[in-house]
Amino acid sequence: MTPVRFAIVGAGLIGARHAKAIAQAEEAELVAIADPAPGAAALARTLGVAQFDTLDALIDAKICDAVYLCTPTAMHGQGARACIAAGLPVLVEKPLESDIPAARAMVAEAEAAGVPLLTGHHRRHNPLIAAAKSEIENGALGRIVSAHAMFWLMKPDDYFDVPWRRAPGAGPILTNLAHDLDLMRHLVGEVASVEALGSNAIRGHAVEETCVVSFAFANGALGTANISDSIVAPWSWEMTAGENPAYPVTGESCYQIGGTQGALDLPSGRIWGHPGKRSWWEPIQARMSPRAGGDPLVLQAEQFARVVSRGEAPLVSGREGLRTIELLDAILRSIESGKRIHLQE
Repeated sequence: MTPVRFAIVGAGLIGARHAKAIAQAEEAELVAIADPAPGAAALARTLGVAQFDTLDALIDAKICDAVYLCTPTAMHGQGARACIAAGLPVLVEKPLESDIPAARAMVAEAEAAGVPLLTGHHRRHNPLIAAAKSEIENGALGRIVSAHAMFWLMKPDDYFDVPWRRAPGAGPILTNLAHDLDLMRHLVGEVASVEALGSNAIRGHAVEETCVVSFAFANGALGTANISDSIVAPWSWEMTAGENPAYPVTGESCYQIGGTQGALDLPSGRIWGHPGKRSWWEPIQARMSPRAGGDPLVLQAEQFARVVSRGEAPLVSGREGLRTIELLDAILRSIESGKRIHLQE
């Protein structure tokens, strides 16, 4: 089949990773980068693709079939609406938006126009997550009782030399916990209510650096999340899953999901259970959930290509991304108010 022609808007760290993934993906081709930064022109020359200073110039050139939007979060709304207006399917990096009404408007515009809008929660494309979801749906854990997500690592001081990373909307709740809670929703179910505490006591930036959350799922399960980018520790998806070679792999775990028949440890994929009677006095053993291989960013690019060329439904739609940021917004409102927030509100 003729490859789907992709363009990347925003040539930062994640934009460069998407460029590499598209190069490895079937039925996909990178044709352009849009970013005014000097490094973008150098990257475009290295990749042998066109370079534009603005998204508008890229759209006017009519050389791409779909767009990856990898700009800072504050620019997502304007960029996505421009793509939707031009009829270009667009994958918006997470979080979809930092403003809930704007995110809802974005999703509504895309659905009304019939233009595919995807959210860049690439971890759902990871084969180990697909295997975990299959195990849960097939009853390996029984009824889910509780779940925990952990993100502890140390972001270096020079990470914050970029001003927007110190500004509202760029803290680890929206930047990092977005992925973790999206997977909790994907694996366990929708969240009904949350209560959270946040702190910026270490760096004193305008955004949080540490947060603890308790949440109640609509299906009756309970969950917790503990997140900080100011702790030297090995317990985060980045440092356990081996997805991104930029991070050392620790061999530790960062998610646990437990039910009446067993418990799942991720990213190892171990499923714990009693071979006989369910009892704390009885032997317990672990088995490994079988899974396929594959780079989730490459698999995401291949699925995006199928969405464009074959009309396949997105694995992570704009509406799924909206539900995750509504949950994240509830966490931020809980921190601000000191109250439990119910999602139906």
